[in-house]
Amino acid sequence: MKHNIYQIDAFTDTIFGGNPACVVPLDNWLSDEILLKIAKENAVAETAFFVDKGEKIHLRWFTPEIEMDLCGHATLATAHSLATILDYKKDKIVFETLSGDLIVKIENGKYKMNFPSRMPIVDILPPTISKSLNIQPKEILKSRDYVLVYENETEVRNIKIDRQLFDQINLDPGGVIVTAIGDNCDFISRFFTPQASILEDPVTGSAHCSLIPFWAKRLNKKEIYAQQVSERLGKLYCEDKGDRVIISGQAKTYSIGEFWTE
Repeated sequence: MKHNIYQIDAFTDTIFGGNPACVVPLDNWLSDEILLKIAKENAVAETAFFVDKGEKIHLRWFTPEIEMDLCGHATLATAHSLATILDYKKDKIVFETLSGDLIVKIENGKYKMNFPSRMPIVDILPPTISKSLNIQPKEILKSRDYVLVYENETEVRNIKIDRQLFDQINLDPGGVIVTAIGDNCDFISRFFTPQASILEDPVTGSAHCSLIPFWAKRLNKKEIYAQQVSERLGKLYCEDKGDRVIISGQAKTYSIGEFWTE
């Protein structure tokens, strides 16, 4: 059976920036086993699969290891594929997902994603994670992901992970966010996932479901410009809407291809 596949760089306006995701349109769902094998073969952080149901588009996200409950950059990549490759006519896309209905609006070359807000609360860091960090945070919070707040951008950029220790813990499906006020934006972050084939995710839209409400309250701002300061760099335009957050970004098509399953 032949399938189309698109590789999209999300949260960037340049090729080789942001976070790469693969997008696979389907007529009907394949087995979860096959979906996971495809994601593993693609060897990017996330592969998005979707089935167009008419009014809504059923969307699922897979890492090379597991199915995720929410993924921002692969959602953005899917919206970009629909709008620029598949000639989707509407400027509002409704995705049916494990995290409920997610609405993406296309405005002025940006994809505005309406996601749930996940305000993190004060927590205690497991010793395994603490020992794996070369710099300790000044604050520890948690929602789906641990949110570690640092003194400044330099500290966040200088974080190193002892992977041998870090991989002793499983946070399925979460990870560890390190964040601080930015030098050239409102806040910056990096994102790490233990036991994942890709340790540092280049740009993590779902992490901003927690980062936006946290920094909106801390900075007393509703509209926030954020950067994820991985090597590839991601740019995110954020709004705090109370129980929802708006995460906006751009995307670029890297490749269009085909693959086969038996």
